[in-house]
Amino acid sequence: MFALSTFLSFVGFYALACYLYEQLRTPFRLIKVRWCTDEKDRPSLKERFGEWAAITGSSDGIGKEYAKELARQGINVVLIARNQEKLQAVVKEIESESKVQTKIVIADFTKGAEVYPHIEKELANLPIAILVNNVGVGTPAAIHKWSQESTQNIIETNIMAVSQLSRHFFQRMKAEQIKGAIVNVSSGTELQPLPYGAYYAASKAYNRSFTLALQCEAAPYDIHVQLLSPDFVVTKINSYSRAIMKGGLFIPSAEVYARSAVNQLRDGVDETPGYLWHHVQTAVMLAVTWRIRRFFALKLFKSLK
Repeated sequence: MFALSTFLSFVGFYALACYLYEQLRTPFRLIKVRWCTDEKDRPSLKERFGEWAAITGSSDGIGKEYAKELARQGINVVLIARNQEKLQAVVKEIESESKVQTKIVIADFTKGAEVYPHIEKELANLPIAILVNNVGVGTPAAIHKWSQESTQNIIETNIMAVSQLSRHFFQRMKAEQIKGAIVNVSSGTELQPLPYGAYYAASKAYNRSFTLALQCEAAPYDIHVQLLSPDFVVTKINSYSRAIMKGGLFIPSAEVYARSAVNQLRDGVDETPGYLWHHVQTAVMLAVTWRIRRFFALKLFKSLK
């Protein structure tokens, strides 16, 4: 009996230690960098990585605000999306408040393989040091409601874009010896299957696995790869829900979220929800098994759809 209780205590201690390590490694780094390091000894984004960033899906939401925050920190930005009018409006906003260079690249990722040579050509002469793979689509719906075209579109946008652009810029940074950064924007839905949001969550689970593997391959070349996994943010992609669009403590505006996320990139975080209260929310979620998380996700998204 004593041996059994000792064994169970060891298992419990081990499980708790693993949980605390996973949940506290990013907050610990942020505390170490921000509280234990003098501000003048913290390199800026430009000093850490370089002068140019490319952001996909930058006409709206997190991508737009991420580009604006990079610009505020002195980074020249390339805005990549399919709506030229919206991109031009974002450029005007950036140039009205930041003295940086900008460039627009029109690209519709639902078009598949044909879009990548165009992007590569447009950016061939720019020393891109930060790539932000932000583009993504997804609306809550039962799988049987999806058409063949919409299914292909979400795969092309959420999976192929991050795969092709990460590959290309990893090759470029390695060849040009740029100690840059690749930021892949995933989602908190990556952590469990999501009924009524199955394609979206599955694409983000792919994103998570792909990015964490890429981290190991890129590290020997001093290329920083970050997995950014937000929970709900007030953006167009969540416009199907009035409750989400109202925002709140756990649902920040895109501007507030992007400011936090960019600062965590500056501080060298490699895996993060990107925002304080999303850290808390994720820690609570991961205290229960994925089956329980799937059950609550089912209830939530069945009502949201």
